Amino acid sequence: MRPMMMILALSALASAAQADPADDIARLGWMAGSWIHEQDGVVTRETWLAPLGGVMAGAAQTNAPGKRPFVSHYKITPEPAGATLTAYLPGQPPTPFVLVPGKDGEAVFENKAHDFPQRVVFRRCDDGLCARTEGVIGGRLQSEAWRYRRAP
Repeated sequence: MRPMMMILALSALASAAQADPADDIARLGWMAGSWIHEQDGVVTRETWLAPLGGVMAGAAQTNAPGKRPFVSHYKITPEPAGATLTAYLPGQPPTPFVLVPGKDGEAVFENKAHDFPQRVVFRRCDDGLCARTEGVIGGRLQSEAWRYRRAP
């Protein structure tokens, strides 16, 4: 094979190996829906809109007895770094987490520079949605997990 042909062939293979962030987002359709998690009197609801035009949007609300409701918003968008989950939490600047390669039915978003969490994980759990935040605090792995069922 001629050198120029070899370069073109390798370039085509490299381009095919790089996933389009919008395609990665389209594969997250299994997250779409309204979800609820109840434990010890605390109710957490999370809603994700189905991918549309390479973008997803989400919102969450946690109600705990005697506490003010906590509301957060999210978007998953195609960015130069890849499919990116940006979290909008009260009193904090927007925080981006980039999707890392993984298996079907699981989405792991990572931001190693963030204090906590450094990872946000979603995965299919039978007919539910499991979510987990995790990261290192003081040299120890910490996490918080939710197992959602479809909201009525």
